Amino acid sequence: MLGAAPLYVKSHSYGEYVFDWGWADAYERAGGRYYPKLQCAVPFSPVPGPRLLSRDHAAEVARGLVAAAEQMPVSSLHVTFCSDREAALLAEAGCLRRRGIQYHWHNRGYANFEDFLGTLKSAKRKMIRRERREVEAAGLRFDTLTGAELTPEVMDAFYPFYRATVDRKWGSAYLGRAFFRMLGRDMADTVVLVTVHRGAEMVAAALNLRDETTLYGRVWGCLDDYRFLHFETCYYRAIDFAIRHGISRVEAGAQGPHKLQRGYEPVLTHSAHWIRDKALRDPVRRFVESEWRQLQAQMTELREHLPYREAGISD
Repeated sequence: MLGAAPLYVKSHSYGEYVFDWGWADAYERAGGRYYPKLQCAVPFSPVPGPRLLSRDHAAEVARGLVAAAEQMPVSSLHVTFCSDREAALLAEAGCLRRRGIQYHWHNRGYANFEDFLGTLKSAKRKMIRRERREVEAAGLRFDTLTGAELTPEVMDAFYPFYRATVDRKWGSAYLGRAFFRMLGRDMADTVVLVTVHRGAEMVAAALNLRDETTLYGRVWGCLDDYRFLHFETCYYRAIDFAIRHGISRVEAGAQGPHKLQRGYEPVLTHSAHWIRDKALRDPVRRFVESEWRQLQAQMTELREHLPYREAGISD
């Protein structure tokens, strides 16, 4: 075997984070059939990474994906959160390239959280300290659990927080209680769970996954309303964990001028899309080209608002 790629045949577009609902709706209103489609992705996770699994033959895998889609009764093929290079290879094979924006925090060798704060502009540094003080004054207890600490009872206790977030955002609960128990049982060393207690009661929690280089913020939930608790639990505690464990990056996902102010930097994500019908392919091409021009301007503006001081300039 020279290469491989995971493929799913899908009858919907849930759990993908690169949205094509508008494409599907337009095509079906025009009399087409958008589903089933082919998806190459990590399910339910907007995590960038390799999708064309080959050391030396990625271009052949890219062509093979398109050839497979051409031979199957599907409208399209979507390779999401792949690398920039893979998107380019897929474009050469006949796919349309698409970009998005996520927010990642980068560990530049910080000794501790205060060392990180020292790299920020004065106003942003004061803002973060003020937010953390207010959370501390609320009398909450934070625990960061991983490994053997993730007992079935702990993972069961987290599930209502996942459901609370899903229900509040009118989403669908793709993941059942058994899924979170499985994480604690089979992947405990890759799970980092930040729990928040008032007395004996858990009032909030954030679930992260990790590897050797990256901490991935995935699911957060809160049953009560506390100012700045989301920032503390999901962003500041993640940064602190990454610094203490020598992790080089925290990926906090999409959406986020509020993340920008707290040290998370905008980065581009990449996807590639093959569409069989020219009547749909041409308007989608125009859309992604227009979207890319807007994203380039947005990236420039976002980077101008990063909270970091210029190198060598103190305030």
